[in-house]
Amino acid sequence: MSIHKNIKFYKLSSRLWFPDPSVAPGDFPLAYGGNLSPDRLILAYKSGIFPWYSKGQPILWWSPDPRFVLFLENLHIPASLRRKLNKNFFELRSDTNFSQVIVNCAKSIRTQRSYKQYNAKQNDSDFEASTWITKYMIDAYIKLHNLGYAHSIEAYLQGELVGGLYGVAIGKVFFGESMFYTYPDASKYAFVKFAQKLAQYGFNIIDCQVYTDNLARFGAQNIPRINYLSILKKAINCENPIHDWKNLFAKDSI
Repeated sequence: MSIHKNIKFYKLSSRLWFPDPSVAPGDFPLAYGGNLSPDRLILAYKSGIFPWYSKGQPILWWSPDPRFVLFLENLHIPASLRRKLNKNFFELRSDTNFSQVIVNCAKSIRTQRSYKQYNAKQNDSDFEASTWITKYMIDAYIKLHNLGYAHSIEAYLQGELVGGLYGVAIGKVFFGESMFYTYPDASKYAFVKFAQKLAQYGFNIIDCQVYTDNLARFGAQNIPRINYLSILKKAINCENPIHDWKNLFAKDSI
């Protein structure tokens, strides 16, 4: 594997640890290898690190600088979405169909992200060719879901799942992973309603990881990694105030 010259690229083994994320290059992985066990994933998120790689690559661990986050107090709702929000256009549920949400995210071309400095070739033999959400990743996050850390937010129209998102909640931080939709605005609707709900429960930020135009429209912004790590250290040590994820939107359902 070719890497940036003079950059320290840590190789992980079965031992549960991560290098200091503050030494990671801003646009290149901090480490590779290891596994996607629940303990390692939880430690990664608590450390400001997340996995992102494609089929045929080793597991790559990132802590980008700057970090893209949404401060919930800065949530912006585009005017084009307000009408649907006011009419409760979609029915929202949470944690009722996690596996289908993550599979739909994997199939969606909208899960693609790219770094100019790191753009590995992908095998086009199956759906994994167009996504970083590999079958191994799916299995790992389903395990996290079963342990109560990973959650899905789902938008339904006439009883059909038409959009949603998933991520990981630790303390008072939600680490967003991916979104999908099959009906216009379904994922945006779910994201806004969920962000409002998190704010009601005392969450301060959603970690959006890396810049996207889509989330920038909702008020997400880049901040220095050192600032993000400082915010994260305080927020993850709080108790997660949401104890009943399956009924998160019970009063909001149509």
